Amino acid sequence: MIDTPNYADALRILGCKDGRLVKVIGFAAEAERTGWALAGGTRLTSSLRDMRDGVVAYGEDVVRRMPELKGGVDRFTRTQRLAAAHAAIVVAAWFEALGEAKLPFTLDQLDRGERISHGVPTAERYARLVAGLLLERLPTPEPHVPYGETRAAVERAYARMSEALTGYVGGLSVWDELAVEDQLLLPRVLSEAPTAHALRIYDEDYRSLALDSHEFGVRSLVTERPPPATALSRVAWLLAELAPPRVGDRPMIHQVRMAANALDQPLLLAGKLPEDVYLPLLGEGYLSPRCRVAELTRESSPAERSWWDRQRLLPDPEAFLVGHLTSLRATQAPLLVLGEPGSGKTKLTEVLAARLARSEFLPFRVELRAVRARADVSGQIEQAVGEVLGEEVPYADLVAAGDGAMPVILLDGFDELVQGGLNRYDYLERVREFQAREAGLGRPVAVIVTSRTVVADRVRFPDGLLALQLLPFDDDQVRQWLDIWDQANRALLARRDLKPLPAEAALVHGEMARQPLLLLLLALYDAGGNALQHDHSPLRRSRLYEVLLRDYTERETGGARRVAIDQELVLLGAVALSMLARGSQVITDEQLDRDLPALCHGGEDDQDDEEERVDWARKATERFFFVRRKGHAFLHSTFGEFLVAWLTLYALRDLDRRRRLAGDEPLAVVQAVDDDLLYAVTSHSCLAERGPAVGFVLELLEEVPAAVRARCAELLAGLLRRALYERPRRHFTGFRPVRHTVTRRLAAYSANLTLLIVAASEEPVAVSSILPGPDHLERWSALTHLWKGQLGADGWTGLVTALSAHRVVTDGVEDVVLGGAEPSGMGDVVVAVATGHAPRHRRLLDLLLRALGEGQALPFRDRVGILEELLRTVAVRSPAMHRALGMMWHEEGADRAALKLLLRAMLADPADRMATWELLVKSGIPESALWEIHQDVLHPGGS
Repeated sequence: MIDTPNYADALRILGCKDGRLVKVIGFAAEAERTGWALAGGTRLTSSLRDMRDGVVAYGEDVVRRMPELKGGVDRFTRTQRLAAAHAAIVVAAWFEALGEAKLPFTLDQLDRGERISHGVPTAERYARLVAGLLLERLPTPEPHVPYGETRAAVERAYARMSEALTGYVGGLSVWDELAVEDQLLLPRVLSEAPTAHALRIYDEDYRSLALDSHEFGVRSLVTERPPPATALSRVAWLLAELAPPRVGDRPMIHQVRMAANALDQPLLLAGKLPEDVYLPLLGEGYLSPRCRVAELTRESSPAERSWWDRQRLLPDPEAFLVGHLTSLRATQAPLLVLGEPGSGKTKLTEVLAARLARSEFLPFRVELRAVRARADVSGQIEQAVGEVLGEEVPYADLVAAGDGAMPVILLDGFDELVQGGLNRYDYLERVREFQAREAGLGRPVAVIVTSRTVVADRVRFPDGLLALQLLPFDDDQVRQWLDIWDQANRALLARRDLKPLPAEAALVHGEMARQPLLLLLLALYDAGGNALQHDHSPLRRSRLYEVLLRDYTERETGGARRVAIDQELVLLGAVALSMLARGSQVITDEQLDRDLPALCHGGEDDQDDEEERVDWARKATERFFFVRRKGHAFLHSTFGEFLVAWLTLYALRDLDRRRRLAGDEPLAVVQAVDDDLLYAVTSHSCLAERGPAVGFVLELLEEVPAAVRARCAELLAGLLRRALYERPRRHFTGFRPVRHTVTRRLAAYSANLTLLIVAASEEPVAVSSILPGPDHLERWSALTHLWKGQLGADGWTGLVTALSAHRVVTDGVEDVVLGGAEPSGMGDVVVAVATGHAPRHRRLLDLLLRALGEGQALPFRDRVGILEELLRTVAVRSPAMHRALGMMWHEEGADRAALKLLLRAMLADPADRMATWELLVKSGIPESALWEIHQDVLHPGGS
């Protein structure tokens, strides 16, 4: 929840000059802190009728003075005043309805002057009443909440006010004078009659506020679907209605605003644009997105598509964005924007920054992949703005230079922090703390954070966090965007006797045509020769990326042969591989000049021959697919993920080719398979660290003939059996983007071999078939523990997600089957536990899984015993374990002492204590309990 004003706050914010109201509210507030006597209750002269008259009069005054209250103040002050005005009309409507309600007594009767009522001083009862009526937090309109829901929240507030009055009346002598039937009916009369009338008054007053204040009007727009728009044009229109564009900024702020205006840049800001097509400008070709919205809680699952399907669809996302930025929530918690790769998250921040640049807001856009990942939020802002200004300026000075413009921080690419191995699971909380600190210093700030949806289950969400999910294009948006493409390119394509891509040809490709980036890539590919218009079969994403890269490279190189094009793709793949190994999406010239020759030229580039010297960084990054951001980055991160997958498959095909060329030569039987290229490509990081890379591998393998896949799977199995043994000499040893230990590289290599075996196989793979022998489970267990210990959190989590595993027992013989089943929440337990430990432990797991499957309820103590065995014998740390402990903690009659012993074991390892702590809190374990356990570990026995 967010902090909303109560009536007392409203009077303070609006500068109420009615001394009676201020006095009575001050008395009630002081009475809550110190007691009625110390608060001066014995000297209180105000009455309920006086309070009612004052509240109603002030409510009318607020509605009348609304234009005056809005003028001459900065953005945030206006937001505060609007929220305060709403609180004033909410309370005024109830008091007005109360005075007109047909009650079995009058307000004058309630104000009779007895000092003691039913043993409690009347002034003390009155203080409680005022607190119940005027000091409770009140609902406020928000752009993601339809008016009907806000009205229902107001109705609940009225019910609480009626309950407070009922309690007050029940303690006065007038209660004893009422007939019995009136006493029985009074709670119902007070809850129904004034409430219904008050809601009608509230509706009228809200309409008056909405007519005078565009902010309230914007919030009513979010229930209506607007006509199609481009580049958030309605955001600019709505912002202009709120306040005129700012003029006369200081030079520093003018420079920041000018840098944010990217609408006249191409839709893709590539290093080198194609010459035979026209890329629409961002202001022309960006379509306003469709979105769902939800307020996240501990029980939310925003990483799951099925969870989002149940959330509210925003009819008007542009009105929502304006409404959000003019709401109290914007300065109290960040707005999280989630989407799939290519859904337009980055473009949303670019366009929104451009629209805000000429408003009463001051946008600062921060690409998180290009700033110091471990820096605090203000440090990251300063670094990003420093790139624009040429020097780093303290954040406080930037805000001061804005002359009252409210900062809006757009933090783009939060998933890079989560997936970069930096353990920034609490980053959103740090953002909220930054907002709270800035608000305390009188510098309120709104923050919007973008991220891939896939990492949303690895983040802790602060209270009050709103999330948007960017949805794929619908059919109408696909047609609208292709109309824009048609207008931009029809004449250019006609020179080559080609036509722009029609919507019908694009929609054949299903979801690919509905992701903004992929739709653009489809149009670019089709512009090369209308291939999509001639071939109507659906195109896979991997195939689109490959043909697009090949087509563009062929045109750039003047029709080079396939071998030359493959060499270009290997070069691009090496760049992507260097980025993946470093856990970064930006790479420098120096890094490229070191890595590329080591992989693409065997590390034997002759540095003395100036004529033959190769500028590797320029050679690799001069293509359309790169942009320059303090180094080089791919046009989109999915290009890098595809190229890593493509290079992996290239190395695998090279392995198969070399083995086939060896044929039946006598020495081929005894010589080891030359896997040096495959080792160089797959031993620096686990492919599963980037989920899309595994998906690309699977798609690319489907293009490989079945016979070749079978040979590759057999070769890979042989390599896996020898993977951990010493190899005296290898090529490509100069390719070392990151200096890893030998065990770390062997763990990555063996894990990737296993992934490739399963991906290349037609059927699920039994461990006994790739690790034959009576000890296959023990060898498999050794591998899984090597992976868990060496691959890090990202590698292990990704591997568990990508590699499904389940245990089978056939004729009394145990085995593990890989693939063929969807991974589950118990995946890491199955991989790490049920694969080589004592039969007793595996039977315990079987018992638990069987009970879950059959819906049986195991006794609490038995479940504790199972969890204890899993923790003690194999140190399981799974999402399922955390959730189980959280649910068991809140069971009625739970033995929390037994659970604390398990929690203590889970928190014993200092290396992952914080991460485990956060996951346990997300699962429902109170932090106070964890803190008690932690203190007991530090100071056993209370010493």
